[in-house]
Amino acid sequence: MRLIIALLLPWLLFFTIGRPIAGIVCLILQVTLIGWLPGAIWAVYALSEWDTDRKIAAYRRGW
Repeated sequence: MRLIIALLLPWLLFFTIGRPIAGIVCLILQVTLIGWLPGAIWAVYALSEWDTDRKIAAYRRGW
């Protein structure tokens, strides 16, 4: 579900993963039509990093 949000509304994804400053910057970037594609790529990259960080944290907890 978050991947769909990352592609359609990149700025919203940053708010869902707890990065509001990046969300505001991405919203400003997405206001321009040209900036939407880099914003979407950035959001997908940030989502993959966030997911990896969660998996590493769960492994360290012994989950």
